[in-house]
Amino acid sequence: MNDDIVCGELQEKLKELRGLFEGLNRDLKLLFVSNLTGAFGDGLYAYLLPVYIQTVLHADPADMGFLYTVLTLSAALTPILGGYLAEKYDWKKIMIFAWILWFPIPVIFSLATDWTMLFPAMFLYGCFISGPSTTAYIASTARKDRINSAFTMISSAWWMGYIFSPGIGGYLAIEIGMKAVFYLALIFYVLATLILFFIRSPKVRKDRRNLRIESSDTRVNRRAIIGWALFFASIMFFNVLMRPFVPTFLRDIYRFNEFWIGVLGSFTFTGSAILGMWIGRIGDKFGNKTAVSLCLVFTAFSLTAFQFTSDLMLLAVIFLFMGTNYTPWALMNATISSLSPESLRGRWVAVSQTASMSAAFFAPYLGGILYEMSPTYPFLATTIGSLILLALLFFYSFYVKFQQKS
Repeated sequence: MNDDIVCGELQEKLKELRGLFEGLNRDLKLLFVSNLTGAFGDGLYAYLLPVYIQTVLHADPADMGFLYTVLTLSAALTPILGGYLAEKYDWKKIMIFAWILWFPIPVIFSLATDWTMLFPAMFLYGCFISGPSTTAYIASTARKDRINSAFTMISSAWWMGYIFSPGIGGYLAIEIGMKAVFYLALIFYVLATLILFFIRSPKVRKDRRNLRIESSDTRVNRRAIIGWALFFASIMFFNVLMRPFVPTFLRDIYRFNEFWIGVLGSFTFTGSAILGMWIGRIGDKFGNKTAVSLCLVFTAFSLTAFQFTSDLMLLAVIFLFMGTNYTPWALMNATISSLSPESLRGRWVAVSQTASMSAAFFAPYLGGILYEMSPTYPFLATTIGSLILLALLFFYSFYVKFQQKS
């Protein structure tokens, strides 16, 4: 009898799992697996990289900040190039090329003998030319009634890859050395690239007549696209303002060591994956505004709550909800894609991604100033900012409904 109950529960769980992937066709499932594979490889060293640069390559904190500034600047500028490429070339080929650009990164890290040799690697690490093409590919391939869940599912593959790989990378670094970890990451990059060869290139018509029609549609939607791009850039600004200081707060105020900080980080990535997928399905059912509102509410709640308890069990739950501050990126891509005409989708996605990355470029500096004034100030600023943006979204929704009735 108990075996029948267990089998029944297992079947229900498998049915729920299949339901999560029902919005993904064959090609998007392969893209999901590719992202999961590449993210797992990246996570083997990404979390440990700052420690490696400081202890092995002799960088001080200012040098470290300079290197990551190069990475962020690259991430802010390269989507524009990616948007141009997305309009001219096959999206599948651009996604493959973007992974190939990452191949030299772990090699450079393994061969470097001083932090000054890392600038090419950091620039390539921040290179984001595949963003517009990936977004356009998902938007053109996914079911239109499942577009939010498709974007959040593909995005969640990254956070799933990061859940366990930092701990595995740390263990392997002790057992076989960090250089071997870099080359193992390269193998996963190559595997992620090879998987993309099996997806099909979408058939997108770009004749002159379609371009004229879609250009006209772009003029109609331009105000909405720009408005949403600025709104998501504001969300990104406030989220990135506080992110670097969450582990710092845990270390400075709660006196947690690196292991427990890493454990809580894993709960954050778990929340990004699981709750992100759930929020995507909510967006498909009730609209993007509802999905974005949930992200803002969970961010404000988690940042407030984690400052009032050092209990590890409570923090684990809080950090699950904190993971939703990564979900707006996927929702932004889904929203901008749905508003943009297909032939110009890469351009508008590039604009929104560049706006968000540019906001992220300046935010940590302000967060550092606030943290020096008081460790709670960055989280207070993001909480207040999230609530203000939530209020703006509420009043905008009310205004749209009022206009429709009148």
